[in-house]
Amino acid sequence: METALHYANLGRTGLNVSRLCLGTMNFGPRTGELESFAVMDHALDAGICFFDSANVYGGSVGKGATEEIIGR
Repeated sequence: METALHYANLGRTGLNVSRLCLGTMNFGPRTGELESFAVMDHALDAGICFFDSANVYGGSVGKGATEEIIGR
């Protein structure tokens, strides 16, 4: 898959990330683990390497559930 994504430095961290970011807030409460893995795989295949996450994501499943899915 060809992509026209552009990358940028993340502040002064030295990290080079995609300008598009994948929001992961619904991983866990609305999107199951296997489907979340498929979404992340597709994003990576498209060149997206910047995932939005926060330790309060997870809702009804529990705070941090989203990060646990991303970590696995």
